[in-house]
Amino acid sequence: MNRFTLLFYLLLAATGLTAQQLSLFTQYRENTTLINPAAVESDFLAYGQNISFGASYRAQWVGLDNAPTTQTVRGTYLATGMSGVALQAGGHIINDQTGPTGFTGFYGRIAGIVTDDPEYGGFSVGLSAGFVQYRVRASELDLRDEGDLIGSVDQSQMNPDVGVGVFFYKAIGGRFVDNYIYGGISVPQVLGLDLTFKDDQNDFTTQRVRHYYGLLGFYKFFDNGSFLEPSVWVKYVENAPTNVDVNLRYQLPVALWIGAGGSTAGTVHLETGFVLGENVGFDNFVRLGYGYDYSFSSFGPSAGSTHELNVAFSFFN
Repeated sequence: MNRFTLLFYLLLAATGLTAQQLSLFTQYRENTTLINPAAVESDFLAYGQNISFGASYRAQWVGLDNAPTTQTVRGTYLATGMSGVALQAGGHIINDQTGPTGFTGFYGRIAGIVTDDPEYGGFSVGLSAGFVQYRVRASELDLRDEGDLIGSVDQSQMNPDVGVGVFFYKAIGGRFVDNYIYGGISVPQVLGLDLTFKDDQNDFTTQRVRHYYGLLGFYKFFDNGSFLEPSVWVKYVENAPTNVDVNLRYQLPVALWIGAGGSTAGTVHLETGFVLGENVGFDNFVRLGYGYDYSFSSFGPSAGSTHELNVAFSFFN
């Protein structure tokens, strides 16, 4: 087998532009609970909805053959009306594929929120746990040696996975009445995984290492029903540059929102979307969002742009 080909695909599946091994997202806000199991959904902070379901599809580097694609499904319930400790629970499924390599993960999560009233703030500690299947499709590999075992037999491994995080949010008084500040830190993959695929001659090994995330954001609500949300994401992986992602979203008085941002990795992104139901007196509504990325790094333009779609359904109970 051409081991350089296998190495390329394994590393490409495991990395982003700055050696990020976990899946990337343009609209991190919509996937906060995948990255931080303690996080409170934006559906609750922005719209007051404590039950939320969502799905996303991301096509990365569209101009590149065998480029990464990612699909997610998630759900969250936050218990309101509690004092002392409120609970939130949920889970998600994530599937990521790059050429012949990919992984599928199944996770449940639970978090406890220390709070006097979860609608006005709290400090949350969360845990996610599940299993991840890693795979290599032999039929899509280029072989150097006929009959090479890795190149003739599909490879797969199932591994446990655990994530931890802390998160805080608080309604700010004074002239910022009913506005929220929020933030958190997390390690969504605590267990460092050693993925070894064997053939009759040698072992091929690649490692997945811990990722560290931090976020800070603010909701500024206006009398006309609109709001402004600046946010900052920080991502760190050992032996890779620290990536800082700055975002700004504006929800118009009508159902439309727009946003823009950029990162130290040389990427700019735009987003837009709309809400169905929230402005016409419904107790539940659907949100549809679209995100676009483009990289101005030396690698990005040759790889193509990135597109991401999100849909969410939420309500209060």
